[in-house]
This record gives sequence, C-alpha cells and structure tokens, in this order.
Amino acid sequence: MSRFQLDRRTFLRGVGTALALPVMDVMMPTTALAESVKDARINRMGFFFVPNGIDMQAWTPKTEGAFELPYTLQPLKNVKSKLTVLSGLTQHNAEALGDGGGDHARSAATWLTGCHPLKTDGANIKAGISVDQLAARYAGANTMFPSLELGCERSGMNGNCDSGYSCAYTSNISWRGEAAPVAKEINPRLVFERLFATSDPNETAEARERRKRYKLSVLDLISEDAKALQSKLGTRDKMKLDEYFVGVREIELRLAKAEKVTAMMRTDGKQVIPVGTPGDYKEHLRLMYDMLALAFQSDMTRVATFMYTNDGSNRGYASIGVPEGHHDMSHHGGDKEKQRKVREINKFHVEQFGYFLEKLNAMQEPDGTVLDNSMLVYGAGISDGDRHNHDNLPILMAGGGAGKIKPGRHIRYENGTPMTNLFLTMLEKMGVPADTIGDSTGRLQQLL
Repeated sequence: MSRFQLDRRTFLRGVGTALALPVMDVMMPTTALAESVKDARINRMGFFFVPNGIDMQAWTPKTEGAFELPYTLQPLKNVKSKLTVLSGLTQHNAEALGDGGGDHARSAATWLTGCHPLKTDGANIKAGISVDQLAARYAGANTMFPSLELGCERSGMNGNCDSGYSCAYTSNISWRGEAAPVAKEINPRLVFERLFATSDPNETAEARERRKRYKLSVLDLISEDAKALQSKLGTRDKMKLDEYFVGVREIELRLAKAEKVTAMMRTDGKQVIPVGTPGDYKEHLRLMYDMLALAFQSDMTRVATFMYTNDGSNRGYASIGVPEGHHDMSHHGGDKEKQRKVREINKFHVEQFGYFLEKLNAMQEPDGTVLDNSMLVYGAGISDGDRHNHDNLPILMAGGGAGKIKPGRHIRYENGTPMTNLFLTMLEKMGVPADTIGDSTGRLQQLL
C-alpha cells in the first residue's frame, strides 16, 4: 500500500482564499529516497535591522569560541546554542568617503548592499542591489513570495532625511536595483491579508468583504478542505497543522483588537495610524514577527528583511523607562545615564528578536526546526551611536542554515573584514550563484 504524500506547494482553498501549509512529514520523500532529504532541506535567509548603533561593551562576548551571553544578548538564553556572534565585520562604504555628514542614511543604505550611496535628496538615488534581493531571484522561484520586506516605521522615498541624503536611504535596507529601494510594509493587517487571504487574486475583495460582514476567520473559509486533509494525516502532522491554525487564528484576534483600539485614537493631523497598526510598539513588533514565522513555516517565503525603525529614529521607549528619543540618547557623549538607557533600548530590541527565534525553534520540521533551517542576521549599520563608526559592527547570526552553519560560537574577524563577505557565504549556502556583492573580497570559511 503506497504512502499518502502531499506536495509542498499544496494549499487549502475556500471562497477567495488559499492558505499555504506548514512543512509536514507527509511532504517528505519516502524511505527509499531518504538520502535525498538533506539536499531537499529548506534554507531561509532573513535580515533584522536596528537603528542608531548599539552599546558594544554590553553586546560583545568576552571570549571567542564558546561564550557567555553579555547583558544585551541575555534575552536569547533559550536559543544560545543556535547563535553565532560575529565581530570585526565592517561596511567601509557606509563611511563618509568625502561626502560629509549622513551616517544614518549610509548605515541603512549600505547595510545589505555594500555600496556607497549617492548623496542626493532628489530622485536620482543610487546604491546597489541588496543580498536579500539577490537571493530572492533564485530562492523566490520556489515560493509564493520571493521576499518579504517588513518594518514598523513608514518608508520615505522623497525629501532630505539626513544631511542631504534622501529619505529613501534612511528608511530602506532592501534594494531590487541600484536605484530601486523596496518599500517595507508596516501595517500588520495588510501583511496578514497578503499572506493568508489574498492567494486568489480574482476573488480577494469579495472574500475580504464576506469575512468582515460575517466576522469569519480565514480558517472558516477553508474548513472543508482542512477536514478532508486532516483525515489523511498521521498524529504528528495533525498536531502540527492544529498548531499552525491556532497561530493564524491568534493573529486574526490580535489584529481585530488592535484595530478596535486604533479606531478610537485621535491623530494630531500630521500622521494617521493605519488600521491594523497597534499603538503599542512591542505588540506591533510581535505581530509582524508572528506572521513572518508562519510565512517561513509554510514556505510562503524563504527571504525576508525587517527594519525595527528607520535609521536616525528618535522613538521614545517609555514602557521600559526610557521616554527620551533613541537617537538623542545614542549621542551620549560619554554620559553614563544616557549609555544605560541605550543599553535598555538595545536589550528591548533583542528581547523581541528572541521571541521570534523561540517561536521558530518550536516549529518542528522533518529535519530539525525552522530555526535550524534558517540563517537570520540581526544587527545595525553603526557600532557606537555617538561615534557613528561603521567598523566592528554588532552582528549576530541565528540558526544552522539547514546544517550548513556551525552555531554556538563567537567568531572574531580582523576588524575591517567586509560584511559583504558574510553575504557571499550566505548566498552560497542558499545555492545562489554569486561571485561578488558590494565590496566583498571572499567568503567567511569560519562559519562552516
């Protein structure tokens, strides 16, 4: 009797809705093809950007190799064995190179491109293609979405945002081409609709209106397909599918709650909070992370970028006792109290990343967890926010790269090593043919 098998590209369908499925045992090769499983492992790539630099003393482990988590990284204790801290990596092209001020703009624009942006606040912007978009050209052929670009602060494409540099530079890290930044989506509702409710372009509007009118969940629309599939699954796959559905429904409920709150909020006339965008920053971050986790789990995408805020952001963090603006505190001038507040902001940011990593680490796949099958880079394009330096950047990688990365270490490279060498290494492990990106000079063999 032949074993029931399911294609990875299977969707559960309803009226105007097609919901992707998580990777399950029933999607893997039969025993006779077990040796091919290693080659069939999905590998994901993600980049998570925080602004204004980081307090490096509280970030950098004291030892190479096996290490103890420093203060800022302590929220990652539950996934410590799956972390790689990379010291010494540098984005030389984020330096002034004769262009004067504008380190925040160059920080973001160079972070994933390795290219020095043209100093302009007009339409003639120029940087370079980013590593995520290079990966998306190849890995994206196997997924519904070649890449996802997410964030929590609106992208700007016009105007002067940093010492003569266009807002396009400070608010985008993903670039499809040297003059084509990819704007990020900041509204969780729109992300949800894109991922879970708009797979059938001919009926999307109708299905959305029907859900609103009858307060239906996406899961209500695909219930018949779901029941038919569950009757064919083994115990472990049934549990995995149930967990996935719970995750989707939880996001729907949280979105509805956020929309109810924002509908009652008054704006100052200058900025309107989009429906579905929580006023609480932590909830905003976590909603976006939850949806990205499900997108990775269901293989809707294998490539993503996430900007916590635009570089140079002066957001306050009253909820953690830092009501002052982040950018203002980053210019600490050696003031101990300002440095302490920067550390608290840094730790808060890392805590949200840890929430995401733990979620991925709990998502079991036939060949490890989603985190095991990912390469997730977290960090900033500035080291010390007061100095505005772009060498020895704070860079952390999480995940095992589908067995191609050896985590659990602090690796110290010679200061000045191009960060783009990391990108070449990651592209190679994704099977993407690339000989160079930005100012790269080779690959980082120590990651093996």
